[in-house]
Amino acid sequence: MPKIVDHEQYRRELLSRCFDLFAEKGYGSLTMRQIAQGLGVSTGTLYHYFPSKEVLFEQLLEELTEQDIHTITSALKGADTLSDRLAAAFAFLEENGDYFMKQTLILMDYYQQQGEAAIRESGFFKRMLDRARRAVAELLEVHDPDLEIFILSIIDGLTMQKLFDRDSVSIPKQTQILTEMLTLYLNSKSVS
Repeated sequence: MPKIVDHEQYRRELLSRCFDLFAEKGYGSLTMRQIAQGLGVSTGTLYHYFPSKEVLFEQLLEELTEQDIHTITSALKGADTLSDRLAAAFAFLEENGDYFMKQTLILMDYYQQQGEAAIRESGFFKRMLDRARRAVAELLEVHDPDLEIFILSIIDGLTMQKLFDRDSVSIPKQTQILTEMLTLYLNSKSVS
């Protein structure tokens, strides 16, 4: 009897296994042949699911983004105040710091390989950033586009700082500072 394959599930499994390959080798230095070898599948199988390395990579990032949002949504359940939501979100980021640092490095390598013009033209990064902004708005219940970008910038900055000097960043302290800043900002907006 022929084996029944859930193609969507198999595609997702291939994607999840690719993350470590990209983290270890970088986007620019991997070929589809090397990815197939690393996954233990034929090149034909890989091309069946992903017509190019770029498509594979973009689908990987989309999948990771949705998984991250789902996971952090669960971590924020029961957090009623902005302070509680920020504390839970930043605790999640700290617990998964190595993963997010790898993700940042992979994104930077992809950006460098593709170039700014290609990145802007494809719209992929804009879609990912828009999805991240919507997640910040929903999860933190902050519905101010400038504030959403500010919070994402803080997260990105802390991740970069931890890449360069892991010991210099205290996530609980940064969470406290950000909470105080946002509270003052939001209070001043409500008074105006």
